[in-house]
Parts: sequence; C-alpha cells; structure tokens
Amino acid sequence: MARTRFDICLDEVLRHEGGYADHPSDPGGATNLGITHKTLARWRNVSPWWKLPKAEVKALGRAEAARIYRASYWDRSKAGNLPAGLDLALFDFAVNSGPDRAIRTLQAELGVLADGQAGPLTLAAVQARDAAGLIAALCDRRLGFLNRLSSFPTFGKGWTSRVAAIRKAALAAAGTPIAPISPSSNWSIAMDFLNGYKTYVVAVIMLLAAGAQLLGVELPALDGASSGQMIMEALAIIFLRKGLKGDIGKA
Repeated sequence: MARTRFDICLDEVLRHEGGYADHPSDPGGATNLGITHKTLARWRNVSPWWKLPKAEVKALGRAEAARIYRASYWDRSKAGNLPAGLDLALFDFAVNSGPDRAIRTLQAELGVLADGQAGPLTLAAVQARDAAGLIAALCDRRLGFLNRLSSFPTFGKGWTSRVAAIRKAALAAAGTPIAPISPSSNWSIAMDFLNGYKTYVVAVIMLLAAGAQLLGVELPALDGASSGQMIMEALAIIFLRKGLKGDIGKA
C-alpha cells in the first residue's frame, strides 16, 4: 500500500521527537515519541491527567502515538488539505507548539482572520500563494516565536536545528530544495569580501613596498616614490576609509 503524506510527515516529525524523556525544564513533563503525559491522559480519557502513571507514557507505542498525531495535530490543523511541504511545516509546528498557535501563525502570514481554525478562507488563501514562499515565511515566524520563549536558552539550539531540518525537508517536498553553495558561489563570496576591504589591501601593499625600500630592495615599478611618502599615503588611506565608514554608519 502506498505511503500517504501523513505517514511521510510523521516519520519526519518522529525523527526529531525521539523516545522517552522527562526533563525538569520541559513544561510538557514526561514525554514519549513527542506525546506528553497530559496529552496521553486526555487521549485515554483519564482525569485528572496526573492520575495516569508515567509508566504508561514510557510504554507508549508508535501505533497509538500515530493515532494521536493524526487526530490531534494532522486533522486538527487540516494539514492533509495543504500542498506538499507546507503540510509538513504546519504539522511539525503544531506538534511542537500546539495546533492553535501554528494555525494562527499561518493565518497571520496569509493576512486572514487569525482564529486558529483552518477553514475555507484560510485554505483558499493558501492556494493563492506560492507554497515554497509560505514554507519559508512560516518557518521564519515559528523561529521568531521560539526565540521569545523563556526556555529558549535551554532548548534553543535543538529547536533551531529542528526548524532548519523541517524547512529543508518541506522545501524538498514542495519541489524547491535549498541549493548548495557552488564553488563559483564561494569564489563570488570571497571576491565580495575582498572588494569591501580593497582600500585596506592597497594600503597594506604600499606599506610592504615601503618596507622593502627601507631594506634596500629596489622596486622599479615604484621608482620615484619614497618609502616615507608611501607610508604616509597608506596611513592616510586607512584612516580616511575608517572615517568614511564611521560617518556612513551615523547617517
């Protein structure tokens, strides 16, 4: 039987969720396969949720976790109605930060009423936009939200890596993979860097030439220019560039 988009996206989500954990700084508490203690208790209709033993969280299997993910995150966010790639970006956001926030963030990007319900107006607005552009914008907004959380110093590195990986996988699914930097691009970057500092490069060359003259090395191409003159001109170039840069920065 052919694998569905839900199956493919769930594999990607679980790649980042891992197994059982109970980090004291994690507000979700005991978690397994990305399913928190409270989520599992509610799924099993256990109330209050803390009456469900943590051992049940630790024993959670993938099959039951998949059913929870489909009902509480995939179907809730209407990810199955979204273009390939955007479905993963929204689904993973919903798993990580809640369906309501994920949907509202997407709606804010679309410019529609942010009510946390992915209804006909939201889905129509999605169809009117480029999927790759929406994926990038949603991931940017998601990362901005995560950066504002008080727990970012503890979990920020992992969250940032996760969003980057989801962005890459989502764009690949949308048919627009992130292009690797080619050797020609590396050369272009290097040339741009040198271009920004070309006045310093010229000044350094002049200082080296002046030093060579002081050591008695004859440089025919610089015949007529004294070492002292070149040193003064080189220093003038350096300080002039620094002064211009400072003035531009204050403008």
